[in-house]
Amino acid sequence: MKIDAFCILFCTIMDVDAASSDDELDELTTAGEVLIEKILAEEPLEDIQRLIADDAPLWYQNQMEGISCLHAAAYTQNYPLAKLLIENGAVWNAVDYLRNTAGDIALSFNNEELYNLIRDAGIRQEMLMGLLGSGSGGESALVLRTVDDSAAASGDAFLQSPLIYRKDEHGQDVCMVSVDGEEIGVMMGWESNIMSSSVERMSAGCEKKNGVHVLNVGFGLGIIDTLFQTLSPNLHVIVEAHPDVLKHMRARGWYDKPGVKILEGRWQDFINEEKLASVVPEGGFDMVYTDSFSEDYTALRNFFKYLPTLLGPSKNGSVFSFFNGLGATNPTIYDVATRIAELHLAELGFNVQWSDVDLCEQRNRWGESRPYFTCPTYRLPLVVN
Repeated sequence: MKIDAFCILFCTIMDVDAASSDDELDELTTAGEVLIEKILAEEPLEDIQRLIADDAPLWYQNQMEGISCLHAAAYTQNYPLAKLLIENGAVWNAVDYLRNTAGDIALSFNNEELYNLIRDAGIRQEMLMGLLGSGSGGESALVLRTVDDSAAASGDAFLQSPLIYRKDEHGQDVCMVSVDGEEIGVMMGWESNIMSSSVERMSAGCEKKNGVHVLNVGFGLGIIDTLFQTLSPNLHVIVEAHPDVLKHMRARGWYDKPGVKILEGRWQDFINEEKLASVVPEGGFDMVYTDSFSEDYTALRNFFKYLPTLLGPSKNGSVFSFFNGLGATNPTIYDVATRIAELHLAELGFNVQWSDVDLCEQRNRWGESRPYFTCPTYRLPLVVN
């Protein structure tokens, strides 16, 4: 699941009424600029409180740098002020022109207390939005809702877009999709380190060592499925929907591999209440992994809900992992997304064990593709049932 953090809308309720005239817009702009300037000038807290009481727009980002009032509080490392702004509705995940959030600014000063304040505000807000979304009976409003209907973020558009398998200028295998003339990586060879670490952790955590039953959602370049094959699984189920990927799999003999079962379609087509019995082997899968391109967090969270059935009885030693890449072009947003996934898995009774994979050596391996993972460290999740 790979979506640029800045094509992501972390659903934030902002009490912003459309300005009915240019004069009103000018007033909001002026009030927003004054608020940020006074915070940067470290004016007394009482002065800032008066501006807030006079409805200064806490959502406003200035024209020069794109910073918000919360960015300004982070630059001055003013914890009480940052707390006040958050309590009054400041936007925790706004990004400036350099794509930094206020949390990133706090990190740059090694101010852990201030960073935790901003990050925890994000977690609380997004968890609340998830509860409100689920309580309404509709689709969850939670966290990583994409506003991009291109092939990079829309499942329907992606499945209708041609893919290109080739080697890039670094000699690594890549699978690309073209969006508005720009090539975007669906999967790239540099991910091999993540995939090998994932399979290593899953294999070590899995109680069953021989003849395992494996489920993987999303084939991509086939990196993780090739690694799963080294375990000599008795059953290896692969769910893949894109016709070009299926063609690529057939050309490379995946349809003829013993024990491999390929389900042509989205995981939602097979992993539902009506069809689960026909997909899940007796006792459940020993290993489950998912990495589905162009799906948002709502889809991932929905997948979580099927884990009790997919993994079988509790404490049977089965394992689950997923490509933890949502929001991974920004450290603070990535941290919030990671912790929210952990909390939602905990709601289902699963404990997540985290390990870090250093990606610094891969930073120059993007070629011409838009980077979908720029954080220096990958947070590898492992659930042991």
